[in-house]
Amino acid sequence: MSDAPGHDGTRHDGGFVFVGRRHELTDIVSALMNPPAIVLVEGEAGIGKSRLAYEAGMALTSEGCHVVTGFCHPLREPVPFGPVVDALSKAGELLPPRDKIPRTAGALASLLPDIADQLPVPPPATDDAGQERDRRMRGVRSLLAAIGPVTVVIEDVHWADEVTRELLLLLSRDMPETLSLVLTFRAGDLPPGSPLLGSAFRRQPGTRALVVHLAPLTEQDVWELTQDALGASADATVGRTLYERSAGVPLVAEEDLITLLEKTRRAAAAETADLAADLERAELPHGLRESLTERFAALSPAGQAVVEAAAVLAVPATEVLLAQVADLPDEDEAQGLTEALDSAVLVEDSPAHYAFRHVLAQQVVYQQIPGPRRTRLHRRAVAVLESLPSPPLVQVAHHALALGDKEAWLERAEAAANKAVALGDAGTAATLFHQILDQRDLAPEVRSRVAIALALIAANGVDYIADAALLRRLLADPQLPTATRGEIRLALGLLITNHGGDRAGFLEIEHAAEELAERPERAARAMIALALDEQDGAWSRAWEWMHRADAALRRSPNAAMLATAEATRLTLMAREGDPAVWSMLERLPRHPDDVDILRQTARALYNVGDIAVEVGHDRRAEALLTESRVLAHRANIPYLVSYNRIVLARLEGLRGNWEKVEKRFNALAYEYPDIAMLHMEQAMLLGLIADARGHRRQAVKQFALAARLGRTESQVTMNLRAASALAATGLSEGTLGEAWSIVEPAVATLRGAAAWARGTGLVPTAVETALARGDRAFAERLADDAEEGLQHRDAPAATAELHVARGLLHGASEQAVHHFDLARRLWADIGRPYSHAQAVERMGVALAELDPGQGYARLDEAMTGFTKLGAAYDAARCQSTLRSLGLFRHAPRGRHGYGSQLSPRERQVAELLAQGATNRDIAQALFLSPRTVETHVANVLRKLDTSRKDVGEVLAAAKSQA
Repeated sequence: MSDAPGHDGTRHDGGFVFVGRRHELTDIVSALMNPPAIVLVEGEAGIGKSRLAYEAGMALTSEGCHVVTGFCHPLREPVPFGPVVDALSKAGELLPPRDKIPRTAGALASLLPDIADQLPVPPPATDDAGQERDRRMRGVRSLLAAIGPVTVVIEDVHWADEVTRELLLLLSRDMPETLSLVLTFRAGDLPPGSPLLGSAFRRQPGTRALVVHLAPLTEQDVWELTQDALGASADATVGRTLYERSAGVPLVAEEDLITLLEKTRRAAAAETADLAADLERAELPHGLRESLTERFAALSPAGQAVVEAAAVLAVPATEVLLAQVADLPDEDEAQGLTEALDSAVLVEDSPAHYAFRHVLAQQVVYQQIPGPRRTRLHRRAVAVLESLPSPPLVQVAHHALALGDKEAWLERAEAAANKAVALGDAGTAATLFHQILDQRDLAPEVRSRVAIALALIAANGVDYIADAALLRRLLADPQLPTATRGEIRLALGLLITNHGGDRAGFLEIEHAAEELAERPERAARAMIALALDEQDGAWSRAWEWMHRADAALRRSPNAAMLATAEATRLTLMAREGDPAVWSMLERLPRHPDDVDILRQTARALYNVGDIAVEVGHDRRAEALLTESRVLAHRANIPYLVSYNRIVLARLEGLRGNWEKVEKRFNALAYEYPDIAMLHMEQAMLLGLIADARGHRRQAVKQFALAARLGRTESQVTMNLRAASALAATGLSEGTLGEAWSIVEPAVATLRGAAAWARGTGLVPTAVETALARGDRAFAERLADDAEEGLQHRDAPAATAELHVARGLLHGASEQAVHHFDLARRLWADIGRPYSHAQAVERMGVALAELDPGQGYARLDEAMTGFTKLGAAYDAARCQSTLRSLGLFRHAPRGRHGYGSQLSPRERQVAELLAQGATNRDIAQALFLSPRTVETHVANVLRKLDTSRKDVGEVLAAAKSQA
């Protein structure tokens, strides 16, 4: 890496972006800006100590502070004061005139030849080594004091010689008032129990002290690093593989990224999937290999034997297990383990269990074990593990495979997978089943048995792409029995419809129902799934499919399948807004003995909770989704856990916590890259926020993405929500024809699915569009149909939308005010501030002619609500409406002055600047002229004393201090 990135997170000359240490960096810079200060930065090799120190130095330099750096090296014959002298040799430009430097600094002239002519005359030489050392120590302190405000960074102090440690200790106990010290070190490379500067070290009064222990980067941090380095070539698979290989150690991740960057440069057309595969086959990082090999070689034979046993076992192991596999006497094993821990080759992973810090370290040692010794260790591991009261079958299978005993591996792997299924560990089971099915020449009965087991797991997983590809490969096997094919096809169809968001999966499910004819309870499962399709008129067959499923279950009763049918019945009832569904939910079993029944309870709670959001029961929805998530964890249904998290995030957005929920969706998108529902909900949320902020092009792009994804979904609601948003945006932009071309087919879909109970925003948008084009008959008929469809239905959101539609039909009248007021009250009760503000705004416009005072009050209330949400465009529209209607609050005499503070309008401009808006975007969003925007932007930058690109950072800092 030729150059390091700057503290602002940018890259320079191929370096890597700075991630994951923002809080630590802020704390360090804050301490160093207020000398005297001493900062200790501790962490393992490659964890990012030097990078953090560099970033802190860059931040200080940008503030006009001075930073010099010295390095300790693992030399056999250390040079006294070497790292400190190294730092001081770079301070020539910082030195004051020679006569301003204390005479004691002259003792350093022979150590600093490059700046000796700037130092006082050296004192007479002495043969007393102790006296010479004391002179030089005093000289270091006096020179640092003379330099003035300076930060001295000393890297890798664990390698410092004793004299240098003594110097640093004396400096820390008598710090010049203008000095700040930063010392980086590895605690694992210090003598056991030894403090960095010795037991005499104490923080002195008046000296700021900070100790920073660097932990590994999080998976999200490594993902950001991957995205920045690989750009379009990065995907979640690469990021996840990088994180697993590196265990969050930046040096390891960066070395792997360098390898991948070289591959992409050599083959410009490299596929992302190939990058992940290349990474898994890549050589171990050179820096890690050298560091670990050096420490391993320094161990005694007993220590090396323990470490080799740990490398072969490959999982955290007890001291007894390590001793048995290493074939060492207890006393030798204890000594060897202690050595391995003291040298940080091994760590205590959990109480009394020892392992390598990360998998790559284990691989370094494993690859260096000679083949014959490695084989003996694997044999001993099998013997020891199988002698345990409850043998760990996965580990035994691993060792059998390492020994090349395929038959023994297959037997133990299938047994381990079945045990994992019984324990609810679907992840382990799926991995083993995948490995078994990848074997050639697998017996047909084994292939069939394992394929069915994997199909059942896949239907509850979250790895859509991998599982779907495997199930398609299995279906291509002509030797599979028909019923087995039906099980696999059913799992594939459920994956396609649920995770892929593509109703084409229903064709597979219907085919599976035929193939499963000889297994009535499994055929019933397919029919139950088919009942949930509501696109293109399929909703009309929902109860027919349920009746057929009930008939099949009467032929072959099955408690779990009866629970599945009940969960789907509740889903259909909720979809129709049937109020009876709430009491029926209470009767669902929460603690059944059968885990499959528990899964159906979790599924029912999720489905109804999801629909509760659509019908407008947000508090009920949150309770149901939270409970479903807990039960899904207990029942080990990863996909359902992810679905609950996604809908709960949507609820957060509906409550107006937009900044928080944007980050939440980004994290979910990384964690679940293949779940179509997530991408739809994220697109709708980002579109809504962009639209509210005035970024219309970005909003349309997101709504169009949601509409495209929604067209293939089994439910109509996403399609209707996206259509409503696109039409509303078109209407506000004045493209009436385009809005109508979206509204007309969407209304047909709404009628075709009879989805009146679900609030999608379409009814009021369609009514407003129809009225704008003069088609009042269409608008009235739609409102009447919606009202009829909501008879005896429990649907607060759709009811609020109907009142908005009725208000629009009544124009500026008392009836309109009445309907808008009812809508406002409903949205307030539901808990959606954005929809509430919109209803209040419509109410204010309707009141403008009837009661100007009340009209002003309501529009002002709406404007305040929009402003709190960050909906700058909507707030500006209210302000523009007030001006156009001639409604103004009577201000007191004299103009209000804001001085150095931002005015409300300037704050709106600042918020838009922080979001990357251009002047043109701001003018459009706030209904202002370009010249006025230029004035506001200039005022914002002047008052905040910042540049355009840093406005967001300044505002965020101001909020955090508020």
